[in-house]
Amino acid sequence: MTMDTDLATSAAPQPRIVLRAIMVIGIALSLFQLYAAGVQPLGLFFQRPIHLGFILVLCFLIYPVFGRDRPRGGLGWVIDGALILAGIAAGAWVPMNIDIIANQIFPRDIDIWMGILTVLVVLEGARRAVGLGMTIIGAAFLAYAFAGNRGELPFLADWMPGILNHRGYSLDRVASQMTLGAEGIFGIPLGVAATFVFIFVLFGAFLEATGAGKFFIDLAYAATGRQRGGPAKAAVIASAGMGSISGSAIANVVTTGAFTIPLMKKLGYRPAQAGGIEAAASTGGQIMPPLMGAGAFLMSEFTRMPYVDIVLVSIFPAVLYFGVVYLLVHIAAVKQGMTGLAAVDLPSTRKVLAEGWHFLLPLIALVALLVAGYSPMRVGFYAILSIMAAASAKALWSYATTGPTGAGFTAMCRRGIRLTLDALELGARNAVAVSMACAVAGIIVGVVGLTGLGLKFSAMMIAFSGGNLLLALLLVVIASLILGMGLPVTAAYIVLIILVGPALTEEFGLPILIAHLVVFWYSQDSNVTPPVALAGFAGAAIAGSKPMETSVQAWKYAKGLYLIPLFMVFNQEIILGGPLPLVLWSGAIAILGLVAFAAVLEAFLWRPMQLWMRVLLMPGIVALFWPNLTVEIAGAILIGVLLAINWMQYRGDTATSDGPALRPGSHQS
Repeated sequence: MTMDTDLATSAAPQPRIVLRAIMVIGIALSLFQLYAAGVQPLGLFFQRPIHLGFILVLCFLIYPVFGRDRPRGGLGWVIDGALILAGIAAGAWVPMNIDIIANQIFPRDIDIWMGILTVLVVLEGARRAVGLGMTIIGAAFLAYAFAGNRGELPFLADWMPGILNHRGYSLDRVASQMTLGAEGIFGIPLGVAATFVFIFVLFGAFLEATGAGKFFIDLAYAATGRQRGGPAKAAVIASAGMGSISGSAIANVVTTGAFTIPLMKKLGYRPAQAGGIEAAASTGGQIMPPLMGAGAFLMSEFTRMPYVDIVLVSIFPAVLYFGVVYLLVHIAAVKQGMTGLAAVDLPSTRKVLAEGWHFLLPLIALVALLVAGYSPMRVGFYAILSIMAAASAKALWSYATTGPTGAGFTAMCRRGIRLTLDALELGARNAVAVSMACAVAGIIVGVVGLTGLGLKFSAMMIAFSGGNLLLALLLVVIASLILGMGLPVTAAYIVLIILVGPALTEEFGLPILIAHLVVFWYSQDSNVTPPVALAGFAGAAIAGSKPMETSVQAWKYAKGLYLIPLFMVFNQEIILGGPLPLVLWSGAIAILGLVAFAAVLEAFLWRPMQLWMRVLLMPGIVALFWPNLTVEIAGAILIGVLLAINWMQYRGDTATSDGPALRPGSHQS
């Protein structure tokens, strides 16, 4: 699903011929991407512009100029028709003229004009597919490039602090930077979107079209449904699996939340609580290996580290995040006296596996190929082939065991072809928003490279933080939240790492991988942190609750999003490795600290926790983050003693009463 899935019902119906055009172009784009991924890899100045041309045409067809809730009309078709032609020209110009462009010293006037046209259609496409905020930020960076004594807008230099001033650049220079090299629109962000991201978005579309999404949700229910708060725990598990593939926390909310949120409400969770739990769990899907949305691929490109290494070091932090959400969900269920669902209301694990075990094969193949060292693009290609093979084998088996007939075989083939075409179209549709965001991110990257803004921003960051790493990380959190108001998570990560990455690595001494992981994790906060909380708003729409109340709940359940990156910074061995005893110790105190934090937050673990215990737990938690072994040991002992007291009090409660431990409604959160 795409980020606009929840808006689909309010969109005005498109004419049949437009829907057919979207289908044909979407299928053509997906086939082109499959060809480039598995048959004949293309050079970057062929792959990226052609991909962008397809995406622009799809964007202007799917998103009419005056909005999706209004008919396009004659004027709309004149505008969109011109933009579609401009999109085709933008995608075709560089591949058709690559020899001339590569061998010339100065760009031709026609190259400059095509560069300007490409920038304009990219900004307009981003406005439609991603939102006005993305376009404004892209335009602001372009204006910054022009601001200076030698630029097109010299008067803007008077409005900027001295540290941000630069010489300014001409229209010709900026247009060349944007479209005639690998540091602008056709740079790393669009390159990642046009290769790794698209192929895995297409993989997710094939999973969705063949019914794999329902299989994973049913499996999560079967595994956890009988436990207290079972549907909420199923939401956590299902979101861990689906979110990594979907590439969007909002898409994850509307996919899994459509099933989990009504069941959570039925069990006793308040509507805002149910929507918040789903939003927090869905956000975690973006940090869950093996795909991590688009993050793992981008990190691999930026850090020049093997993709599989980034996936492996990301497993433990992701498990910690989902462990915290799971624990908070469990505590809420115990406090509110919930029970699990009855067995008759749950799918049978055996039956679910019998009907959908073949969906596990593509995931096994995907992981095996990644570990074997295949490139992510080739892995995605083979993963798509494997899911097609698994679904075909399952269909043939069902056909053979239900009395084969000629008519049945024809119907089965037609259904298989229809599902394949649907998946190819869905994958292309789902890629439009992320590709447009990455194209504008390329504009930002190009301006930063041209003007040296990254180093200037780093200097400002060091000045504001006074050289204190904790304050610098707080500035990253604030910046990510502000960027999240106008940018999707992927674009926010790209912009942030370009601006603050040099300071974190060169001035504060963070290893490059940890700097990227921290920025990527913090870039997720616009999904769950008020007043933005986009995933929280999507959860509220399904739960029928107030958006801000739901966002506060999402923020509470997603606390691991803030604490775990801090632990990476101050206990780097959990990412970078080290002596085995030290790694095990760091892993153990990470778990202990997060359990203690959940207990402080909810005032409950095995039983209600007294105020004095919560007050004493706080310095213990801080001690676990302290980069000193003696302080860590002291904190671990303090927390261990306090949690043991809570456990013994719980045992005393159960020994003196026939019922379960005290669950006062006054502690409901």
